[in-house]
Amino acid sequence: MSPIFVGLYLLMPAMLASQGVQADINQMAQRMKPRLVELRRDFHAHPELSNREQRTSRVVAERLRALGLEVRTGIARHGVVAVLKGGQPGPVVAVRADMDALPVQEAGNLPFKSQNPGVMHACGHDGHMTIGLGTAEMLAGMRKQLKGTVVFLFQPSEEGAPDGERGGADLMIAEGTLANPKVEAIFGLHVMPGLEAGKAGYVPGAAMAAIDRFSITIHGKMAHGAMPQKGVDAIVVASECMVALQSIRSRRVDPIQPMVLTVGTIQGGSRNNILAEKVQMGGTLRTLSEATRTLSKTAMKEILSGVTAAHGATFELVFADSHPAVFNEPALAERCAVSLGKALGSGNSLRVEPWLASEDFALYQQVIPGFFFFLGVANSAQGITAPLHTAEFNLDEEALVAGVKGMTTLVLDYLERTSPTAPIQTKQ
Repeated sequence: MSPIFVGLYLLMPAMLASQGVQADINQMAQRMKPRLVELRRDFHAHPELSNREQRTSRVVAERLRALGLEVRTGIARHGVVAVLKGGQPGPVVAVRADMDALPVQEAGNLPFKSQNPGVMHACGHDGHMTIGLGTAEMLAGMRKQLKGTVVFLFQPSEEGAPDGERGGADLMIAEGTLANPKVEAIFGLHVMPGLEAGKAGYVPGAAMAAIDRFSITIHGKMAHGAMPQKGVDAIVVASECMVALQSIRSRRVDPIQPMVLTVGTIQGGSRNNILAEKVQMGGTLRTLSEATRTLSKTAMKEILSGVTAAHGATFELVFADSHPAVFNEPALAERCAVSLGKALGSGNSLRVEPWLASEDFALYQQVIPGFFFFLGVANSAQGITAPLHTAEFNLDEEALVAGVKGMTTLVLDYLERTSPTAPIQTKQ
């Protein structure tokens, strides 16, 4: 966001929608709850993996067409883009919701449990889509008063495209979703089981980690286990590399800078009496600052080079499927926090710590300003506390109402602040 834009933004009044309008939004969202619950449970029962969201896409498109929006399908494989043109002139903003599920076998016996074996909405994207559709319904109902245009992006493959395929935010952007019409700002959310339902968390600045997925191949020399001196054991070399890589966190990175390096897979060897000729490892590097990210990647290469050379082995290090940190421009984030507090109650809009999970929403923010927040979905009294990406994950469905209230208010306030007819006040 340019300094000029930030300056103008800060001069706008903080409370734009009247209390009466906000009360109407909250009441309508609450009345919408049965439809939201029904829709979320339908999505939950029919999860689909990344770049395979065929049924999901069809259901989303049907709902949006029923609201009278201009709908395009087949974007980035199974993405859906819908345009809601307001009755008054104003800027163009986007609301993004991701659609894919995870390869997780759901536990428990919910009546709407996944009907697709080995696939589950364990990351809450069923909730994201439901909130996106609920927001579209709310805003479509105020079309004549809407000062601008809202583009709804229902995105496939946030969890990562299958090997050899392209997908997610990168492909959505490449296929013009921010260009026609030209989007000025974008909003998104992620459900958060660490917060109770009814609350929202936000982070000014770096909110979620940059991610660099990597693969390492160690090349040794095969030999009989009885004559190890004739070979180079790739398993021994890989083991030393794994331990040495952890010294980046403990000895190379500033202790106050968030960073985590995980080696999540290792494969090597063909027989118990043969020294392994090759070992392959895979993992992730997560950082919040570009300086730490660059330092860590350089250190990985230096360590792998040194350890393998000491043993007479060689290595290959490949980084792939990377994207930067989710970054909320601070002035925009603080204004959006006011809107969330207005929608959910001032005590329910909370500044929280950054989260080292990653989100390809960051790629949209490389093109335009964006605000990404965390929506509480836990209910400790009901035992709904399981973490994301687990077989037990669930959400308190009251959070769907909170999500619609919050997202609707964010969009309306932004359009009001930046519309051609919005009053500009000077500081007293």
